[in-house]
Amino acid sequence: MTSPAPSAADAVRTAYAPPAESAAYFRASLRFHTDVSDVAAALAADGDAGFVLVDSRSTTAWDQGHVPGAVHLPTALVPEQAARLLDRDVPVVTYCWGPGCNGAARAALALAELGYRVKEMLGGFEYWVREGFAFETWEGDERRPADPLTAPAGAEDCGC
Repeated sequence: MTSPAPSAADAVRTAYAPPAESAAYFRASLRFHTDVSDVAAALAADGDAGFVLVDSRSTTAWDQGHVPGAVHLPTALVPEQAARLLDRDVPVVTYCWGPGCNGAARAALALAELGYRVKEMLGGFEYWVREGFAFETWEGDERRPADPLTAPAGAEDCGC
């Protein structure tokens, strides 16, 4: 027996939140997350980006590729190495592999529990590469063409 095709009403099975509640949620979300394009723009701007970028992956993953200028601090080592590598007065942005990985969230939690102001970079290293930004490997610098499914063709940014 097959299920009936979903109706348009099934696409939203729960009620929408009131506008004020939605605004509070999305305002809070932006306080905890940033994205690859915003991080790249901040790092490319002249002067201080206003944060330190932390790659929370393993050494093998770091060697495979990482964002230029990032600090390598695997999640498991945050409690013992954060104070040596990071200034508590400088906000931190964490990243891991990509949207299917919660390593950056776990690293952000560990840093927040140590008193750091922190955000997670949505998309992680995967989207950094897929959006066509330069990265470093143990062999040197690399850059791949932007994936048209993640970055707008012929435009500097998505305009959002």
